[in-house]
Amino acid sequence: MTATVEFELEGLIENFDVHDERLKDHFYETLEAMRRRGPVHRSEAHGGYWVVVGHREVTQVARDWRNRVRLTIGLALLWTLGTLLTAYAPSAGWLTAARMLVGIGSTGSLTAALSLCADFCAPAQRGRAMLIVNLGKALGVALGFALTGWLFGLLTDFSAPGWLADLAPWRSTHVLLAAISALCLLPLLLLREPERREVEASPNAPFRVVAAELWSRRSFLGPLFAGQVAVVMADVAATVWVAPVLSRDFGLQPQQFAGWVGALMFGTGVAGAVLGGLSADIGQKSQRRGGILLGAVMAAGIGVPAALFPLMPSVAGLAVALGVMSMCGAVTGLVVSVALTVLLPNELRGLCIGAFIAIAGLIGFGLAPWIVTQVSGMMGGEAMLAEALALVGVIVSALSFFAFMLAMRRAPKPVRQVLPKL
Repeated sequence: MTATVEFELEGLIENFDVHDERLKDHFYETLEAMRRRGPVHRSEAHGGYWVVVGHREVTQVARDWRNRVRLTIGLALLWTLGTLLTAYAPSAGWLTAARMLVGIGSTGSLTAALSLCADFCAPAQRGRAMLIVNLGKALGVALGFALTGWLFGLLTDFSAPGWLADLAPWRSTHVLLAAISALCLLPLLLLREPERREVEASPNAPFRVVAAELWSRRSFLGPLFAGQVAVVMADVAATVWVAPVLSRDFGLQPQQFAGWVGALMFGTGVAGAVLGGLSADIGQKSQRRGGILLGAVMAAGIGVPAALFPLMPSVAGLAVALGVMSMCGAVTGLVVSVALTVLLPNELRGLCIGAFIAIAGLIGFGLAPWIVTQVSGMMGGEAMLAEALALVGVIVSALSFFAFMLAMRRAPKPVRQVLPKL
């Protein structure tokens, strides 16, 4: 129970700030006036932002032999420091550096949390255990959005305390978020490093040994990685371009769809995480090779027709298809995380989870929006944005389906060896 509460808290606070759309908007505004530019420039700006901030995720591929509890606490302090520096950044360069610190801390702690969670739970329970972390993450994003909006409005409408009086409202909001984050970190001090499970070589194995273990599993990790990258590309393209599609093809204003689109993405993300965790645990109990990935294969297959959401004849139809696609993406993401903790030895988990998060994020956020704009241009220009988005979504979703099927066929047996206590 203690471990469950601690992981719930960790998942809640680790993304408390970094993914908040209101704070990203301030970052965008500092770099350039995005909303006054065309769709091609918008995709380049969005991709460029995430390539810069997403580059920090590469630091998460650190080897999994360190004390992960101390690492998590250190990363948590790093994102808190980054949030505070955001408030006092004197230039765009400092602002970029501060946001990168937030990104390093939040995403790195997610990798460490998943690795820790795997050792706190038996393999048969890891789907539900990972579910707790992902639900905490989703709740943290929602809470960060709501709290940031409330604080920003409060500081805009009323005078800030004396020690914040000289700061703009968005800067004062970051100061308060940093203080709240620091308080929320206190429960992490109760967390203790668990005994490592399913170790094949050694937690301190040299890199050449780790590299050899990875290479021996390339036939499985290659398609698994390709499938997850394709899913991220489809999800990112949908997230970036759903607003222009609703505005141009359905004549809606942002204030008419911002609320329900956000709620839809959050709700389906939570539902997908629940289904993903349950399907991973159920799949492990089957006698089928790679059964743990069955949920990802099914979700990827369902995601192919759902990627046609921009072509739906009504807003309601678009919402249903978009929700299904978002839910399927959440399912595959959680199933892949669970599969890495069950099918790989302990010394490879942090490396693989971090690499999956880093490279999939870089390719998805940096490339997917740009591809849609290029396809739209080849099909006739901005008027074909919906068709281009649907075409790209169907292609990458189909690729993910076939990649997950191949990974399932090539899945290794679960690692059962346990490192004895010293």
